[in-house]
Amino acid sequence: MRRQSTAADGPRRATVTDVARRAGVSTATVSRVMNRNYPVAEATRERVEAAMRELGYVVNAHARALAGASGRTVGIIVNELIDPFYAYIARGVEREAALGGRLCLVCCAQGDPQRELAFVELMHERRADAVIVVGGSVADRGYTSELARRARELDAGGSKLVLCGRPPLGEQAPTAAVEYDNEGGAFAITDHLLMQGHERILYLGGPPKLSTTRDRLAGHRRALELRGVTPDPELAQPGTFSRNFGYRRMAELLREGPDFTAVFAANDIVAAGAAQALEEAGVRVPEDISLVGYDDIPVAQELRPRLTTVHVPLEEMGRQAVRLAVGGGDEDDWREPTTGALRLGTHIVVRDSVAPRSGRSTRM
Repeated sequence: MRRQSTAADGPRRATVTDVARRAGVSTATVSRVMNRNYPVAEATRERVEAAMRELGYVVNAHARALAGASGRTVGIIVNELIDPFYAYIARGVEREAALGGRLCLVCCAQGDPQRELAFVELMHERRADAVIVVGGSVADRGYTSELARRARELDAGGSKLVLCGRPPLGEQAPTAAVEYDNEGGAFAITDHLLMQGHERILYLGGPPKLSTTRDRLAGHRRALELRGVTPDPELAQPGTFSRNFGYRRMAELLREGPDFTAVFAANDIVAAGAAQALEEAGVRVPEDISLVGYDDIPVAQELRPRLTTVHVPLEEMGRQAVRLAVGGGDEDDWREPTTGALRLGTHIVVRDSVAPRSGRSTRM
Protein backbone atom coordinates (compact mmCIF):
# COMPACT_ATOMS: atom_id res chain seq x y z
CA MET A 1 0.00 0.00 0.00
CA ARG A 2 1.21 3.53 -0.77
CA ARG A 3 2.28 5.85 1.97
CA GLN A 4 -0.20 8.50 3.05
CA SER A 5 0.03 11.82 1.22
CA THR A 6 -1.72 15.13 0.79
CA ALA A 7 -2.28 17.13 -2.40
CA ALA A 8 -0.40 20.17 -1.12
CA ASP A 9 2.56 18.58 0.61
CA GLY A 10 3.15 15.43 -1.36
CA PRO A 11 4.06 12.14 0.34
CA ARG A 12 3.87 12.24 4.14
CA ARG A 13 5.64 9.85 6.41
CA ALA A 14 3.34 7.67 8.49
CA THR A 15 3.44 8.34 12.22
CA VAL A 16 3.02 6.17 15.29
CA THR A 17 -0.49 7.57 15.59
CA ASP A 18 -1.26 6.42 12.05
CA VAL A 19 -0.01 2.92 12.84
CA ALA A 20 -1.98 2.79 16.08
CA ARG A 21 -5.15 3.90 14.32
CA ARG A 22 -4.72 1.32 11.55
CA ALA A 23 -4.00 -1.52 14.01
CA GLY A 24 -6.72 -0.46 16.44
CA VAL A 25 -4.39 -0.17 19.42
CA SER A 26 -2.83 2.60 21.50
CA THR A 27 0.36 4.42 20.55
CA ALA A 28 1.96 2.89 23.65
CA THR A 29 1.31 -0.58 22.25
CA VAL A 30 2.96 0.40 18.97
CA SER A 31 5.97 1.61 20.93
CA ARG A 32 6.14 -1.66 22.85
CA VAL A 33 6.07 -3.67 19.66
CA MET A 34 8.88 -1.58 18.15
CA ASN A 35 11.07 -1.60 21.25
CA ARG A 36 10.29 -5.20 22.22
CA ASN A 37 10.63 -4.17 25.87
CA TYR A 38 7.19 -5.21 27.10
CA PRO A 39 5.01 -8.32 26.69
CA VAL A 40 2.45 -7.92 23.88
CA ALA A 41 0.03 -10.60 22.70
CA GLU A 42 1.25 -12.29 19.51
CA ALA A 43 -1.95 -11.46 17.61
CA THR A 44 -1.62 -7.80 18.59
CA ARG A 45 2.05 -7.74 17.59
CA GLU A 46 1.24 -9.20 14.18
CA ARG A 47 -1.54 -6.64 13.67
CA VAL A 48 0.80 -3.75 14.53
CA GLU A 49 3.59 -5.06 12.32
CA ALA A 50 1.14 -5.52 9.44
CA ALA A 51 -0.04 -1.91 9.85
CA MET A 52 3.58 -0.72 9.82
CA ARG A 53 4.22 -2.56 6.55
CA GLU A 54 1.02 -1.33 4.94
CA LEU A 55 1.76 2.30 5.85
CA GLY A 56 5.46 2.04 5.06
CA TYR A 57 6.25 3.20 8.58
CA VAL A 58 9.96 3.76 9.26
CA VAL A 59 11.29 4.58 12.73
CA ASN A 60 12.76 8.07 12.75
CA ALA A 61 15.71 7.67 15.12
CA HIS A 62 16.60 11.37 14.98
CA ALA A 63 13.11 12.43 15.99
CA ARG A 64 13.13 9.86 18.77
CA ALA A 65 16.39 11.26 20.13
CA LEU A 66 15.02 14.80 20.09
CA ALA A 67 11.89 13.69 21.87
CA GLY A 68 13.96 11.96 24.51
CA ALA A 69 15.94 15.11 25.18
CA SER A 70 12.86 17.05 26.19
CA GLY A 71 11.57 14.62 28.79
CA ARG A 72 11.04 10.86 29.06
CA THR A 73 12.94 10.93 32.33
CA VAL A 74 12.16 9.68 35.83
CA GLY A 75 14.29 10.93 38.71
CA ILE A 76 14.71 9.00 41.95
CA ILE A 77 16.31 10.50 45.05
CA VAL A 78 17.61 8.09 47.68
CA ASN A 79 19.57 8.47 50.87
CA GLU A 80 22.31 5.95 50.12
CA LEU A 81 23.12 4.05 46.93
CA ILE A 82 24.67 0.95 48.53
CA ASP A 83 21.88 0.37 51.06
CA PRO A 84 19.80 -2.58 49.73
CA PHE A 85 16.57 -0.93 50.93
CA TYR A 86 17.10 1.93 48.47
CA ALA A 87 18.79 -0.20 45.82
CA TYR A 88 15.82 -2.53 45.40
CA ILE A 89 13.35 0.33 45.22
CA ALA A 90 15.59 2.01 42.64
CA ARG A 91 15.66 -1.18 40.61
CA GLY A 92 11.87 -1.25 40.55
CA VAL A 93 11.79 2.38 39.42
CA GLU A 94 14.36 1.76 36.67
CA ARG A 95 12.63 -1.33 35.32
CA GLU A 96 9.21 0.29 35.22
CA ALA A 97 10.62 3.48 33.69
CA ALA A 98 12.35 1.43 30.98
CA LEU A 99 9.06 -0.22 30.04
CA GLY A 100 7.79 3.22 29.07
CA GLY A 101 10.96 4.14 27.22
CA ARG A 102 12.09 6.50 29.99
CA LEU A 103 15.55 7.18 31.33
CA CYS A 104 16.02 6.74 35.09
CA LEU A 105 18.32 9.18 36.88
CA VAL A 106 19.39 8.21 40.41
CA CYS A 107 20.53 10.88 42.89
CA CYS A 108 22.02 10.27 46.35
CA ALA A 109 21.17 12.88 48.99
CA GLN A 110 23.31 11.22 51.72
CA GLY A 111 20.79 12.19 54.37
CA ASP A 112 21.02 15.92 53.62
CA PRO A 113 17.58 17.54 53.19
CA GLN A 114 19.08 20.48 51.29
CA ARG A 115 20.74 18.15 48.78
CA GLU A 116 17.40 16.43 48.36
CA LEU A 117 15.66 19.73 47.60
CA ALA A 118 18.42 20.64 45.16
CA PHE A 119 18.00 17.35 43.33
CA VAL A 120 14.24 17.90 43.07
CA GLU A 121 14.97 21.30 41.53
CA LEU A 122 17.46 19.73 39.10
CA MET A 123 14.91 17.14 37.98
CA HIS A 124 12.40 19.94 37.45
CA GLU A 125 14.87 21.77 35.23
CA ARG A 126 15.38 18.57 33.23
CA ARG A 127 11.60 18.35 32.73
CA ALA A 128 11.43 14.91 34.33
CA ASP A 129 8.07 13.16 34.04
CA ALA A 130 8.28 12.21 37.72
CA VAL A 131 10.53 12.82 40.71
CA ILE A 132 10.46 10.05 43.32
CA VAL A 133 11.84 10.71 46.80
CA VAL A 134 12.46 7.54 48.79
CA GLY A 135 12.66 6.71 52.49
CA GLY A 136 11.76 8.30 55.77
CA SER A 137 12.05 12.00 56.54
CA VAL A 138 12.73 14.14 59.59
CA ALA A 139 9.91 16.40 60.76
CA ASP A 140 11.03 19.92 59.84
CA ARG A 141 8.49 22.61 58.99
CA GLY A 142 10.85 24.59 56.75
CA TYR A 143 11.92 21.55 54.76
CA THR A 144 8.34 20.33 54.39
CA SER A 145 7.24 23.75 53.16
CA GLU A 146 10.03 23.88 50.57
CA LEU A 147 9.32 20.37 49.31
CA ALA A 148 5.60 21.17 49.04
CA ARG A 149 6.42 24.27 47.00
CA ARG A 150 8.52 22.21 44.62
CA ALA A 151 5.70 19.69 44.35
CA ARG A 152 3.39 22.48 43.18
CA GLU A 153 5.98 23.67 40.65
CA LEU A 154 6.39 20.16 39.26
CA ASP A 155 2.63 19.74 39.03
CA ALA A 156 2.27 23.05 37.18
CA GLY A 157 4.80 21.80 34.64
CA GLY A 158 3.01 18.52 34.05
CA SER A 159 5.29 16.44 36.29
CA LYS A 160 4.62 14.73 39.60
CA LEU A 161 6.41 14.41 42.94
CA VAL A 162 6.04 10.90 44.34
CA LEU A 163 6.61 10.19 48.03
CA CYS A 164 7.84 6.62 48.44
CA GLY A 165 7.79 5.30 52.00
CA ARG A 166 7.48 8.68 53.71
CA PRO A 167 4.75 10.83 55.29
CA PRO A 168 2.49 13.11 53.19
CA LEU A 169 3.20 16.82 52.80
CA GLY A 170 -0.37 17.97 53.39
CA GLU A 171 -3.47 18.53 51.31
CA GLN A 172 -2.04 21.60 49.56
CA ALA A 173 0.84 19.64 48.00
CA PRO A 174 -0.08 17.82 44.76
CA THR A 175 1.83 14.57 45.24
CA ALA A 176 1.40 10.86 44.68
CA ALA A 177 2.39 8.41 47.42
CA VAL A 178 3.44 4.78 47.77
CA GLU A 179 3.44 3.60 51.37
CA TYR A 180 3.99 0.27 53.07
CA ASP A 181 2.53 -0.92 56.36
CA ASN A 182 5.60 0.01 58.38
CA GLU A 183 3.91 0.16 61.77
CA GLY A 184 1.90 -2.99 61.07
CA GLY A 185 5.03 -4.95 60.22
CA ALA A 186 6.69 -3.88 63.48
CA PHE A 187 3.55 -4.83 65.40
CA ALA A 188 3.47 -8.28 63.79
CA ILE A 189 7.14 -9.14 64.37
CA THR A 190 6.95 -7.97 68.00
CA ASP A 191 3.81 -10.01 68.57
CA HIS A 192 5.60 -13.03 67.09
CA LEU A 193 8.31 -12.66 69.76
CA LEU A 194 5.70 -12.16 72.49
CA MET A 195 3.93 -15.34 71.42
CA GLN A 196 7.21 -17.18 71.96
CA GLY A 197 7.29 -15.95 75.55
CA HIS A 198 9.68 -13.01 75.10
CA GLU A 199 8.72 -9.91 77.07
CA ARG A 200 12.14 -8.30 77.49
CA ILE A 201 12.66 -7.29 73.85
CA LEU A 202 15.48 -4.94 72.89
CA TYR A 203 14.67 -2.56 70.02
CA LEU A 204 17.98 -1.76 68.33
CA GLY A 205 18.80 0.92 65.73
CA GLY A 206 17.13 3.54 63.57
CA PRO A 207 17.60 7.34 63.82
CA PRO A 208 15.11 8.47 66.50
CA LYS A 209 13.83 11.50 64.56
CA LEU A 210 13.25 9.61 61.30
CA SER A 211 9.64 8.85 60.36
CA THR A 212 10.56 5.23 59.57
CA THR A 213 11.90 4.70 63.09
CA ARG A 214 8.95 6.44 64.72
CA ASP A 215 6.48 4.17 62.92
CA ARG A 216 8.40 0.99 63.73
CA LEU A 217 8.72 1.91 67.38
CA ALA A 218 5.01 2.77 67.48
CA GLY A 219 4.09 -0.68 66.15
CA HIS A 220 6.52 -2.34 68.55
CA ARG A 221 5.11 -0.53 71.58
CA ARG A 222 1.51 -1.11 70.52
CA ALA A 223 2.12 -4.88 70.42
CA LEU A 224 3.69 -4.81 73.89
CA GLU A 225 0.81 -2.84 75.37
CA LEU A 226 -1.87 -5.05 73.83
CA ARG A 227 -0.18 -8.07 75.43
CA GLY A 228 -0.06 -6.31 78.78
CA VAL A 229 3.70 -5.66 78.72
CA THR A 230 4.82 -2.22 79.87
CA PRO A 231 7.42 -0.81 77.43
CA ASP A 232 10.79 -0.25 79.10
CA PRO A 233 12.53 2.90 77.80
CA GLU A 234 15.91 1.29 78.54
CA LEU A 235 15.15 -1.38 75.93
CA ALA A 236 14.78 1.17 73.12
CA GLN A 237 18.27 1.78 71.73
CA PRO A 238 18.01 3.96 68.59
CA GLY A 239 20.95 4.69 66.34
CA THR A 240 21.84 4.48 62.68
CA PHE A 241 20.58 1.92 60.18
CA SER A 242 24.06 0.43 59.91
CA ARG A 243 25.83 -2.85 60.51
CA ASN A 244 28.53 -1.05 62.48
CA PHE A 245 25.99 0.40 64.90
CA GLY A 246 24.31 -3.00 65.39
CA TYR A 247 27.68 -4.62 66.13
CA ARG A 248 29.07 -1.88 68.36
CA ARG A 249 25.96 -1.26 70.47
CA MET A 250 25.23 -4.97 70.91
CA ALA A 251 28.81 -5.61 72.02
CA GLU A 252 28.46 -2.83 74.60
CA LEU A 253 25.17 -4.20 75.92
CA LEU A 254 26.59 -7.71 76.19
CA ARG A 255 29.49 -6.43 78.28
CA GLU A 256 26.98 -4.75 80.61
CA GLY A 257 25.04 -7.99 81.01
CA PRO A 258 21.91 -8.18 78.86
CA ASP A 259 18.52 -7.82 80.49
CA PHE A 260 16.64 -9.06 77.43
CA THR A 261 15.87 -12.37 75.77
CA ALA A 262 15.14 -11.13 72.24
CA VAL A 263 16.33 -8.40 69.89
CA PHE A 264 14.21 -6.56 67.34
CA ALA A 265 16.77 -4.96 65.02
CA ALA A 266 15.44 -1.92 63.17
CA ASN A 267 16.51 -3.45 59.85
CA ASP A 268 18.34 -6.52 58.56
CA ILE A 269 21.65 -4.66 58.27
CA VAL A 270 21.54 -3.76 61.97
CA ALA A 271 20.60 -7.39 62.71
CA ALA A 272 23.67 -8.61 60.83
CA GLY A 273 25.91 -6.44 63.01
CA ALA A 274 24.15 -7.60 66.17
CA ALA A 275 24.50 -11.23 65.10
CA GLN A 276 28.25 -10.80 64.69
CA ALA A 277 28.59 -9.33 68.19
CA LEU A 278 26.48 -12.13 69.66
CA GLU A 279 28.59 -14.78 67.95
CA GLU A 280 31.86 -13.24 69.11
CA ALA A 281 30.55 -13.15 72.69
CA GLY A 282 29.58 -16.83 72.56
CA VAL A 283 25.87 -16.06 72.74
CA ARG A 284 23.82 -18.50 70.66
CA VAL A 285 20.99 -17.43 68.37
CA PRO A 286 18.24 -18.43 68.97
CA GLU A 287 19.02 -20.71 71.94
CA ASP A 288 20.23 -17.88 74.20
CA ILE A 289 18.79 -14.78 72.52
CA SER A 290 16.27 -14.58 69.66
CA LEU A 291 16.91 -12.08 66.87
CA VAL A 292 14.62 -10.53 64.23
CA GLY A 293 15.04 -7.84 61.60
CA TYR A 294 13.09 -5.78 59.12
CA ASP A 295 13.05 -5.38 55.27
CA ASP A 296 13.85 -8.96 54.14
CA ILE A 297 16.89 -8.11 52.03
CA PRO A 298 19.28 -10.91 50.89
CA VAL A 299 21.44 -10.75 54.03
CA ALA A 300 18.47 -12.13 55.99
CA GLN A 301 18.87 -15.48 54.22
CA GLU A 302 22.67 -15.36 54.25
CA LEU A 303 22.95 -15.11 58.05
CA ARG A 304 23.27 -18.30 60.07
CA PRO A 305 20.83 -18.96 61.51
CA ARG A 306 18.66 -17.48 58.80
CA LEU A 307 16.93 -14.34 60.01
CA THR A 308 13.23 -14.05 60.81
CA THR A 309 12.21 -10.65 59.50
CA VAL A 310 9.48 -8.45 58.02
CA HIS A 311 9.15 -8.54 54.25
CA VAL A 312 8.76 -5.16 52.55
CA PRO A 313 7.89 -5.27 48.81
CA LEU A 314 10.75 -2.93 47.92
CA GLU A 315 10.98 -3.45 44.16
CA GLU A 316 7.21 -3.32 43.81
CA MET A 317 7.19 0.01 45.65
CA GLY A 318 9.51 1.40 42.97
CA ARG A 319 7.37 0.06 40.16
CA GLN A 320 4.18 1.44 41.66
CA ALA A 321 5.78 4.84 42.20
CA VAL A 322 6.37 5.15 38.46
CA ARG A 323 2.91 3.82 37.61
CA LEU A 324 1.23 6.35 39.88
CA ALA A 325 3.12 9.21 38.27
CA VAL A 326 3.09 8.35 34.59
CA GLY A 327 1.04 5.16 34.09
CA GLY A 328 -2.60 4.36 33.56
CA GLY A 329 -3.07 6.38 30.39
CA ASP A 330 -3.37 3.57 27.82
CA GLU A 331 -6.77 2.31 26.85
CA ASP A 332 -5.43 -1.20 26.46
CA ASP A 333 -3.43 -1.17 29.72
CA TRP A 334 -4.03 -4.46 31.51
CA ARG A 335 -3.45 -2.98 34.94
CA GLU A 336 -6.20 -1.73 37.18
CA PRO A 337 -6.44 2.08 37.31
CA THR A 338 -4.09 3.69 39.79
CA THR A 339 -4.88 6.49 42.21
CA GLY A 340 -2.82 9.17 43.87
CA ALA A 341 -1.96 7.03 46.90
CA LEU A 342 -1.19 3.36 47.35
CA ARG A 343 -0.45 1.34 50.48
CA LEU A 344 1.35 -2.00 50.16
CA GLY A 345 1.26 -4.70 52.80
CA THR A 346 4.09 -6.23 54.82
CA HIS A 347 4.32 -9.70 56.34
CA ILE A 348 6.56 -11.78 58.59
CA VAL A 349 8.99 -14.26 57.06
CA VAL A 350 9.63 -16.90 59.73
CA ARG A 351 13.06 -18.52 59.49
CA ASP A 352 15.43 -19.88 62.14
CA SER A 353 16.46 -17.04 64.47
CA VAL A 354 13.61 -17.18 67.01
CA ALA A 355 13.01 -19.80 69.70
CA PRO A 356 10.75 -19.92 72.75
CA ARG A 357 12.11 -18.08 75.77
CA SER A 358 14.10 -20.34 78.05
CA GLY A 359 13.24 -20.59 81.73
CA ARG A 360 16.56 -19.28 82.97
CA SER A 361 17.32 -15.70 84.00
CA THR A 362 17.63 -13.00 81.38
CA ARG A 363 20.84 -11.81 83.04
CA MET A 364 23.85 -13.54 81.47
